[in-house]
Amino acid sequence: MESRGALPKYKSIAALDKAITACTLCPRLVSWREEVALTKRKSYADHDYWGKPVSGFGDPKASIIIVGLAPGAHGANRTGRIFTGDSSGDFLFSSLHRTGLAKIPTSDSRKDGQELYRTRILCAVRCAPPGNKPTNEEKATCAPFMANEIELLMPTAKVFVALGNFAWTGLIAQLLNLGFEVPAPRPKFGHGATFSATSRDGKTIKVIGSYHPSQQNTFTKKLTPPMLDGIFKMANQT
Repeated sequence: MESRGALPKYKSIAALDKAITACTLCPRLVSWREEVALTKRKSYADHDYWGKPVSGFGDPKASIIIVGLAPGAHGANRTGRIFTGDSSGDFLFSSLHRTGLAKIPTSDSRKDGQELYRTRILCAVRCAPPGNKPTNEEKATCAPFMANEIELLMPTAKVFVALGNFAWTGLIAQLLNLGFEVPAPRPKFGHGATFSATSRDGKTIKVIGSYHPSQQNTFTKKLTPPMLDGIFKMANQT
């Protein structure tokens, strides 16, 4: 592996996943995720929390890559799998199942038998942040993990689904770093917004924006099940 800033560059998804779960580079995030794992939410008092960074999940040769923001404090930080064990994950995985991309409609734990078909989910920040708001420094520190994962997935990648504006802008930055040509002016985020990016060697990938399946969006009906299903149907046809 080669060095890239404070993080090395890994040559396989398995090696990258292992490195992600062992990371301790952001003191505030380390302290927060471990505190949450010890104090727990009352309804999960008998659960053994993961309390570590969370790697990507799904097919290591995926054609569809879903990008989120960060693990939930009592979701992925508890279960150890991204978008698992909270309402956002319930909403996301049920849609993936309805559109033929997930084996079962729920994602409750790392041992529930869930599988993704031709799809992988990753987050821009790998530790649960206080208030769901990582600092700019924490985002920058974690960015090489995202870059490394995207680069490893690029041989089979066809379409990226960005859940929310931060995932959208972060993904554009990573594509530019990888030498992809992105439309100018930079495409604006919106639900159903799309653009194509082309690499120096001629590979073209599609990016689709979607509102994040957070409670704030799903409870207010800003994002509905048919809306999210439509995004994954579009991705599946690419």
